[in-house]
Amino acid sequence: MRKAVWGTALGILAWAGTAHADGTKLAPVPAAQKAGFDQIREADLRADLTFIASDALEGRMSLQPGDDAAVQWIAAEFAKAGLQPAATDANGKPSYLQSVPLIEYRSNPAANSLTLRLGNAEQSWKAPELIGGYRDDVDLTAPLVFAGFGITAPGVGYDDYKGLDVRGKVVLVFEHEPQENDPASRFNGTGNTRHATNRVKALNAQAHGALAVLVMAEPNRKHPSNLERYNRIGGSAKRVPPLPGQALLDDELHIPVLTVSDVVGSALLAKAGMTPQALQSAIDGSLAPQSRALADTTVALHLENVSRSRGVSANVVGLLPGSDPSLAPETVIISAHHDHDGSNGPEIWHGADDNGSGTVGVVALARAFMANSVKPKRSILFTVFAAEERGLLGSYYMAMHPLRPLATTRALINFDMIGRNEEPSDQTTGLLDIPKDTTNRLNLIGAPYSPDFNRAVQTANRSVGLDLDDRFDHENALNVFFRSDQFPFVLKDVPAMWFNTGFHPDYHHTTDTADRINYIKMTKIVKLAYLSAWRFASEATPPAFVPDPAGH
Repeated sequence: MRKAVWGTALGILAWAGTAHADGTKLAPVPAAQKAGFDQIREADLRADLTFIASDALEGRMSLQPGDDAAVQWIAAEFAKAGLQPAATDANGKPSYLQSVPLIEYRSNPAANSLTLRLGNAEQSWKAPELIGGYRDDVDLTAPLVFAGFGITAPGVGYDDYKGLDVRGKVVLVFEHEPQENDPASRFNGTGNTRHATNRVKALNAQAHGALAVLVMAEPNRKHPSNLERYNRIGGSAKRVPPLPGQALLDDELHIPVLTVSDVVGSALLAKAGMTPQALQSAIDGSLAPQSRALADTTVALHLENVSRSRGVSANVVGLLPGSDPSLAPETVIISAHHDHDGSNGPEIWHGADDNGSGTVGVVALARAFMANSVKPKRSILFTVFAAEERGLLGSYYMAMHPLRPLATTRALINFDMIGRNEEPSDQTTGLLDIPKDTTNRLNLIGAPYSPDFNRAVQTANRSVGLDLDDRFDHENALNVFFRSDQFPFVLKDVPAMWFNTGFHPDYHHTTDTADRINYIKMTKIVKLAYLSAWRFASEATPPAFVPDPAGH
């Protein structure tokens, strides 16, 4: 009883305001949507997140009992809310769980090696000059080819593989993409595009017949490399022993991808006829690919694992069918991920913001839509993904095995870290300007791929009053665009945006706990998603997707 009374009081206090931060009056919530809107309460979010981020769930590491418990809790809440099961089990019966078969492996960095052979000369490297692992043991020897940034982008008029034969060879590529510091670049100006991530580069190399991919940081970069940035995070990134790797059992990517240091990259390009710096400058200058075979250059790659096992996690999925028979076959997805970094025994990585906040936000939205007597015209698929921290594995799996057609999936709202105030941290210092006051600020990530989506959210925000921020769409040092579960669907041309409140010193540390959440702001974010999803699920014209956003 006390909990119910205090929950009501907290809700009244949190929502007493009727104006934006600048004093302008909030727009009224449409009457047909208000019952669900009012169902989203700070006290409920606090109670749910306190459980999800508790010691009892042991940090929700993928394939561990704590994460399995989170999966069962989400499924039970979807059922109690009245959502329909959106998947089927092995016996063909309706289920709230889409099984995600995984392989877990621990690589052996002391044994993993890369050997370069230039004519009769030979040189070998191990960690930390060679970083990464692969689900299978690997022993291969093949010629080495340089493929620029490893990008094939017909819509931009750029192809690093034009006239280049990489069949049966190992490919060396630069990280990121050309002209990333040019606001007018055809590759989304100073922001990342979907071509910039190593997975997309590897899939492209694989499609051209390559056996493996080696990635080196851009030699002329003005920011830390991916590896340098990752090491700045500390916390879970520095665990000993390190977290195991995980991979999809039936991933569409089936060649290894390793990162090499600047020193190794320069040595591998000894026969390129130009320095690495000159190669990048030539590409950046006129978007003219500089790919080439490397004479008398062969590499041998040896990778081995000390352990390897199979397991099954699950995407938790519930469906609200659309109310309009002609539009119900179309889908809006609301998503988050349920896993985090687990425990090493004495310490627990609680993952309250990352991503307990998103998990309970999706559950709250399921309750809100089901509590509203009027339902949207299109169907809504509520999804909490598996194994995001291990490489977006659950979302990549669903993008490869969709439960509803992606061609008629009209929008995806992804929650990942929606509970904190953005603060300076080791990961972002010197790389990103953080506003002085972030207590009411929400980052929207992905607008260049769907300006229509962005406009709909901006319009919905007139009834909520958050400070909306697009900084992460215009930076290239942190790789934010492809670090959460909306990205696999962007690769499938689905309009998608990531709602995120930014980084902070507790990111991937044991101190990411439920008591540090800004619940007032988090409640507003969930309400904004509710109103935005209503628009996507009911308006006659859904948002359009822009395949190749350019700079300005």
